[in-house]
Amino acid sequence: MSIDLSKRQRRFLAYSIPVLAVFAALVFGALMLILLGADPIEGYSEMFLGAFGSGDALIATILKATPLLFVGIGIVIAFRANVINIGAEGQLVLGGLFATMAALYLPEMPAIVMIPLVLIAGTIGGAIWGWIPGVLKAYYSVNEILSTIMLNIVAVQLMAYLLRGPLIDPAEIERGTRIPQTARLAESADLPLLFGSDRFHIGPLLAVLCAIGAYYLLWRTPLGFRLRAVGLSEHAARYAGIPVRRTITLALTMSGALAGLGGAVLVFGGESHRMVTDGSTLGFTGGAGFNGIVAALLGGLHPLWTIPASFLFGGLIVGGQALQRAVQVPSALIVALNGLVVIFVVAADRYRATLLAEDGRDMVADADDEGGGEASAASSGVEPAPRGTDSFRPTGTYDTGDDR
Repeated sequence: MSIDLSKRQRRFLAYSIPVLAVFAALVFGALMLILLGADPIEGYSEMFLGAFGSGDALIATILKATPLLFVGIGIVIAFRANVINIGAEGQLVLGGLFATMAALYLPEMPAIVMIPLVLIAGTIGGAIWGWIPGVLKAYYSVNEILSTIMLNIVAVQLMAYLLRGPLIDPAEIERGTRIPQTARLAESADLPLLFGSDRFHIGPLLAVLCAIGAYYLLWRTPLGFRLRAVGLSEHAARYAGIPVRRTITLALTMSGALAGLGGAVLVFGGESHRMVTDGSTLGFTGGAGFNGIVAALLGGLHPLWTIPASFLFGGLIVGGQALQRAVQVPSALIVALNGLVVIFVVAADRYRATLLAEDGRDMVADADDEGGGEASAASSGVEPAPRGTDSFRPTGTYDTGDDR
């Protein structure tokens, strides 16, 4: 049985679905707590207090959310071009490695030079790791999901080799412990601290600025229009003269670049001020490459909404640790709880997209009735549904062949 909803109701429901999905996941999590003999009210109270209950808790949540936001913004850009980046874990690693090598091999630079240098190096490292699957996708039709996942494996092996060999802390060799980590990196590369805190650095501010910049790029620039046009319909975009292959490659490159910047922030904003791992990507990234995808979906694939979504998911991670300590449940429960959030958000996203698509079609129809066309729909903030090439007749020259 279908339920007829007004445009306002559809839009409200569409933007409420991610929050409802998180609530549903928490309900299922409460059932698991009961089955384990724990009090869900006490557990969730401790979870909230552990994530948001004090200044230190808020700082921990914001810092945990920062790499998620960098990754999430990149995911938004890629998804808007209709390419799926599952390689943010590897891109975080390459960003951290490039930034670390810049600091190790240029240790005498002053802070005013060193900090931009390591951030740019991290961005370049991630961009390279995003450019590779972009080229494979655009020019050789290699599925980007497979290529980005495989590159994650390559990245972790490269990190393990470098941190156990060329980049290892010499003191680890002398002690014979050989922990895979670098020496303490140059203090001039440490990210500046804010508000007199000994932990809160400029990384979260950089992430928010990147989110604002991504919004401006996607909806206020010709490049953003091309990215979204390719995402809506490659055939129509090519018909209009947009270089589809270059645009796809650029989308994954930009997505990787943002993840790489997040990797640099992880290294130089961390308390140890060195790159260290346990031999896996999770040992360095903490799962931010995958959790950032969920944050992007929770934010409706919008760069600005990804900011509170990342903060919320960061709170779930930090608060989950407090929940575990308070009610003495296995750590696997926290992993399961985060997994439930992922499942519910991803499952609900399809229905959310359907609601927004119906809303967009209604806006286009209303605008056509009023003589406003697509301009009226655009001014409403709702993207119209993609039109077929039969009704789309661009002016000027166009290229229907292969672009370069």
